[in-house]
Amino acid sequence: MLDERAIGWWRARWLLLTGAPVLASAVLGALIGPARWWLWPAAGILAAAGLGCAAFFPRWWFRFHRWEVTDDAVYVRTGAFRQEWRIAPMSRIQTVDTVRGPLEQVFRLATVTVTTASAKGAIRIRGLDHELAAELAGRLTRITGATPGDAT
Repeated sequence: MLDERAIGWWRARWLLLTGAPVLASAVLGALIGPARWWLWPAAGILAAAGLGCAAFFPRWWFRFHRWEVTDDAVYVRTGAFRQEWRIAPMSRIQTVDTVRGPLEQVFRLATVTVTTASAKGAIRIRGLDHELAAELAGRLTRITGATPGDAT
């Protein structure tokens, strides 16, 4: 399961994502008098929508995101409406990376990226405690190093 701090991280991302356009609309409304009648209400509607999404979606997403690592494969499930279950066999893993963006660092979280030769792209396990992410990357590196390659 993901770390519960991922909820706060997702909320902060929502607020930052909506905060910039809200601020821009409010400032433009203050500077451009004739456009004030529609810029300020638009900023208010966008702010309300952003706050509502930040309050609801992160906790909801947390309920659906799952991951598991076995000696045979990495499993990641994401999505609420359209659920996606990705499986990367250890023999197909090419690289394992750990990434910590600035906002993830504030919440002491990290993302582990498992790259395979799949056309679907890399598997990302987001919202992990940064220490757990480092341990997981090391574990995956050890397991994949000891796993013989797939002959197919």
